[in-house]
Amino acid sequence: MADETTPEVPILSRLRPPAGAVKKKKRKGRGPGSGLGKTAGKGMKGQKARHPGDFSKLGFEGGQTPLYRRLPKRGFNRTKFAKKTVVFNVSDLDRFDAGATVDLDALRASGLLSRKVDIVKILGNGELSKKLTVKAHSFSKSARSKIEAAGGSCEEIAPPQASTEA
Repeated sequence: MADETTPEVPILSRLRPPAGAVKKKKRKGRGPGSGLGKTAGKGMKGQKARHPGDFSKLGFEGGQTPLYRRLPKRGFNRTKFAKKTVVFNVSDLDRFDAGATVDLDALRASGLLSRKVDIVKILGNGELSKKLTVKAHSFSKSARSKIEAAGGSCEEIAPPQASTEA
């Protein structure tokens, strides 16, 4: 016998959903008493009443072959294979301490470089007042001359090779 203080344990065979939780399926086209008889909620006549399908689909032209299928496919898109290049100006390098080595890790640590890139190029906009050793994939002529004029040096590093996996 269960105490009056002990809650009743539910038995799986007696579990039922709460009242109002389960609705009956709408049966379309089953007479006027169903509320969705005759035209079954599709209205009177027309293509949308007669045929199934999504006529609001982007590019749908009423059954005519849509423009994006009529035009020929041309060209090749290299965005998947394109190298991600980031450029920095000489003026951006002035934030580093004199005598520092500026490479990809130093650029990331300073917050200048945040995403994954393939190539870092240094351009010559601005002035550099400190002696720096700069390691990058490429330099413009003006950037190279400004870095060397400040007493620093430029070292080109090899760009990453594309993987040969197919």
